[in-house]
Amino acid sequence: MKVEIWSDVVCPWCYIGKRRFETALQGFPHPVELTWRSFQLDPSATSSPAGAHVSHLAEKYGRTVEEVKGMVDNVTATAAAEGLEYRLDLAQSGNTFDAHRLLQLAKDHGVQDLLKERLDKAYFTEGEAIADHDTLLRLATEVGLPSDEVSQVLATDRFAADVRHDIAEARELGINGVPFFVIDRRYAVSGAQPAELLRSALEQAQAG
Repeated sequence: MKVEIWSDVVCPWCYIGKRRFETALQGFPHPVELTWRSFQLDPSATSSPAGAHVSHLAEKYGRTVEEVKGMVDNVTATAAAEGLEYRLDLAQSGNTFDAHRLLQLAKDHGVQDLLKERLDKAYFTEGEAIADHDTLLRLATEVGLPSDEVSQVLATDRFAADVRHDIAEARELGINGVPFFVIDRRYAVSGAQPAELLRSALEQAQAG
């Protein structure tokens, strides 16, 4: 069974969806080949310092700061229920294109899921600058990617076409929000659905 998940590394519901999918896989008796596909919530994003997350979202979505604080509190509580510690007060926004290029490299090395986890934790819990090349080099080598190859990717446009292909394919599939799960190219689940629903989709696909 092949599962593809379109996701962004600064998407709070994507990290929650990752945990719920992992719960859904527990005890699932069939092998699953997982691929993380690239998606950018904000392709024009620029870097901003820690502490600007709420004001940035308020400006982007036309909400008041108080409304956004309520949204942040809600998603933080939801994440905590999945065992995730969100520190969005530390979050530093930035463009995720290079992080996605490294996820494409990680796929070639068989550590894509490890890097996805590391990038998510770095952004949501540790307040790392997810667009900074030195930070990306450190995080990528932590999961076993060769530092020289990571540096080469960051210094060139390698894997840029792969990232753009994933994003274009998302548009073709009608994906306008993430996470988005595609199972064997026959079944789809949109959003960070409960683990029970994701497990049901896996079982339906296996039986189908």
